Amino acid sequence: MFPEYDVIVVGAGHAGCEAAAAAANLGSKTLLVTMNMQTIAQMSCNPAMGGIAKGQIVREIDAMGGYSGIVTDLSTIQFRMLNKSKGPAMWSPRAQNDRMLFSIKWREMLEQTPNLDFYQDMVKGLLIKDGRCSGVVTGLGHEIKSKSVVLTNGTFLNGIVHIGEKNFGGGRMAEKAATGITEQLVSLGFESDRLKTGTPPRIDGRSLDYSKMEEQPGDEEVVGFSYLDIEKPKSQRSCWITYTSQKVHDVLKTGFSRSPMFAGRIDGVGPRYCPSIEDKINRFAERERHQLFIEPEGWNTVEIYVNGFSTSLPEDVQYEALRNIVGFENVKMFRPGYAIEYDFFPPTQLKYTLETKLIQGLFFAGQINGTTGYEEAACQGLMAGINAHQKTRNLEPVILKRSEAYIGVLIDDLISKGTDEPYRMFTSRAEFRTLLRQDNADLRLTELSYRLGLASQERMDKVIAKRNGVEEIKSILKDFGVEPEEINSYFASINSSPIAEKQKAQKILLRPDVELDEFADALPKLKEALKGFSKDAIEQASIQVKYDVYIEKEKELVKKMSQLEELEIPETFDYKKIASLGNEAREKLGKIRPRTLGQASRISGINPSDVQILMVFMGR
Repeated sequence: MFPEYDVIVVGAGHAGCEAAAAAANLGSKTLLVTMNMQTIAQMSCNPAMGGIAKGQIVREIDAMGGYSGIVTDLSTIQFRMLNKSKGPAMWSPRAQNDRMLFSIKWREMLEQTPNLDFYQDMVKGLLIKDGRCSGVVTGLGHEIKSKSVVLTNGTFLNGIVHIGEKNFGGGRMAEKAATGITEQLVSLGFESDRLKTGTPPRIDGRSLDYSKMEEQPGDEEVVGFSYLDIEKPKSQRSCWITYTSQKVHDVLKTGFSRSPMFAGRIDGVGPRYCPSIEDKINRFAERERHQLFIEPEGWNTVEIYVNGFSTSLPEDVQYEALRNIVGFENVKMFRPGYAIEYDFFPPTQLKYTLETKLIQGLFFAGQINGTTGYEEAACQGLMAGINAHQKTRNLEPVILKRSEAYIGVLIDDLISKGTDEPYRMFTSRAEFRTLLRQDNADLRLTELSYRLGLASQERMDKVIAKRNGVEEIKSILKDFGVEPEEINSYFASINSSPIAEKQKAQKILLRPDVELDEFADALPKLKEALKGFSKDAIEQASIQVKYDVYIEKEKELVKKMSQLEELEIPETFDYKKIASLGNEAREKLGKIRPRTLGQASRISGINPSDVQILMVFMGR
């Protein structure tokens, strides 16, 4: 019934979809197995993509030839570029999406992908022989052979849904949990643990009074995520802001005695940076109110997502608390919020390729590795799919460095440090964030992906055109002279000090209050000189000129740190024989088995003196 596949991907969430698309587009015969074909790429929680640091990840996925950016643009109902008041390193794109359209577009794109088959069934076990994974066993008893397997099980592994004192098995509301895989992997020597995540109640938008809330419209310009020319929405839907109050908190507290979290029925650790509302009012008791974002679920639905009100309290408490929120006095609830507890495998058990250290040809991606968020899952799926393909072809693995991508930061953090709570990406996790901006992901990654055979010729042509355009614009700015009488009235309009003698446009652009597009508007000759260049190239040139000093400093730092990254540690290195290393260092190095001295230096509990000792023993 089934042929032998190169790559089998288990699970069709964000990680699974990207993994399947990447492997298939690279030429691997790929099978995507999911428990429900109707929920491919479902947005299980909030109907949004991107945000702080997450937006950079989506742009990196797109630059590599993944699908998340395209699908996001095709289903956007509102777009905002966050952090525009800060430097470009902090700018982060975010989109509200039509939940149903997002899933439909993903499925359409996957169905149009050559080399990709689908099958609906639960995977209950893996075919493993001589330390190698050679396929899967399904709930219907089928053994499907493959050269590699990517597990992207999300929250389904032994998932338990909690609402107040009720709990039942499930990977999402109204969907059954997946069983069998954890038990098999643990019997093979893997370490597993439990995590928790949650979601807020869904609301009937017709029952809300928006006149009592603050409107949050989208940006006038919809920049989007994909570097391809995807048509942007002509109109946008607004979101709204309201707040909890002391009364709301008091109502919520009446349910604490029946809370699965406070009663100890949940063992898993929840996400620190996206806590439930009961966790917030418990941990931040001094706060009189918490902000809530009222987010529409799509173009043609009245369903509303209450961002900031994730909860697993009993339904009656949830409903009563909601009725006390300003604008929610007559609220109708479509479904209550709930918590979900699930198995994950500490990611220190993985190689940089996301292949497991214990079993060859077995890859993990997404929440199975302890991450939270669609974007974090999708980028792991992309890299696991690429590397599963490379493995089946005996090709070199593809590993992104911390200095090359947020994706590289995320994978290095997971593998070197592990996580005991759902991991979320932030700009602060990246030490080279001036280099890793959302505007230059294509310049950083597309060429690498194009050489692999994943990014298309169209993408590569766009990158070459952008790169050439940026250099031409920088050359124009370097040579273009500006007389005082041409520009001083512009300076006066922005409260910037006038110039007394002729200056080059490049020097003027270094002023923090001068933006290139406005500057060019004030100088018709400069505007004419920049005519014909893409908006993208103009913005990129402006950023490179303005932040050149900081960019060069970071490049120097990358160069210094790369010396440690180039010092590889043999796989068979025996840390036990180094008596001068402390017990903790020996134990952690032996467990994680870092690939390089750079990775060793980032392991929690390894200090600089440990790294120096290793250097001595390696004869450096």
